[in-house]
Amino acid sequence: MSRHRPLPPRLRNTAFAVGDRALHGETNGRLRGSDLEAPFWGVRSVDVDLGNVFGRCAAFSPRLRPGWVFSHLTAAALLGAPLPNSCKHATDLHIGALHGVQPARGRGVVGHRLAEATRTTQVRGFTLTAPADTFALLATMLELPDLVAVGDFLVSGSRSRGGSRVDMHTTIDELAAAVTAYGSRRSARLLRAALPLVRIGVDSRPETHLRLALIDAGIPEPRVNPPVQVDGGTAVLHPDLAEPRLRIAYEYEGDLHRTDQQRFRTDIVRRERFEAAGWRVVRVTAHDLFVDRASFIARVRRLRRLVESAHSAR
Repeated sequence: MSRHRPLPPRLRNTAFAVGDRALHGETNGRLRGSDLEAPFWGVRSVDVDLGNVFGRCAAFSPRLRPGWVFSHLTAAALLGAPLPNSCKHATDLHIGALHGVQPARGRGVVGHRLAEATRTTQVRGFTLTAPADTFALLATMLELPDLVAVGDFLVSGSRSRGGSRVDMHTTIDELAAAVTAYGSRRSARLLRAALPLVRIGVDSRPETHLRLALIDAGIPEPRVNPPVQVDGGTAVLHPDLAEPRLRIAYEYEGDLHRTDQQRFRTDIVRRERFEAAGWRVVRVTAHDLFVDRASFIARVRRLRRLVESAHSAR
């Protein structure tokens, strides 16, 4: 078995253009070695993790031209936005061409023409469409619930101790400006429908789907992560969603809630604290939202009728 001549250390954990002889100094035969990957036309990579979006973007970087930026689903992934599995598992990179620049073409690349007013930002050294502009561009690729979920993520940031929000990517006003700038292009109607449904304080994609499922069923929109006093008023918990008037809390439970023993125990105590404070807790699973939503909504309706009856009897 033939062995490849070792590559220079400078080429490790990097990607380079085949035509950049000054950088790699390798022969055509060496560039065809099995220890090198060819993620894109004219590019070779060495020990670059192509299984995540940051690795794939790094691998494409030698091909980037002035005026090309990561956009659409790729920009959303770089921002950490929640996407459906069908999008998360896609490996093609979306490259937007700023006004006057020819779009990218080739294997593993989806090229787009961007409007002249498109703004950009930087994430870990990569240039991509700005968060609000990315939200607008995704209207052509996502259905309403997932478009709203991206909007929720971009304006919500993360919750800090005490319940305040930090690290927001953009604001609802900036989203609105991007929707206006988007004009009447493809999927503009969907974009305009999604904008008024975006809320601050949402912590996950399933929470967005849960809220929209309740609204679609004609149930009054629950509040997002409201403060609920427990333990005799000495502590505050934030349910995913809640109807304060009826004291009903909705808690989404993903697989981690089941498989992580510490999280499982914490959830039990959390529910008991809500119930001791006079709240009813609706535990929601992926099956409820994505498999048998009708049964879930019927369950919620029964609970709401029961609570309403109890309130009327007082």
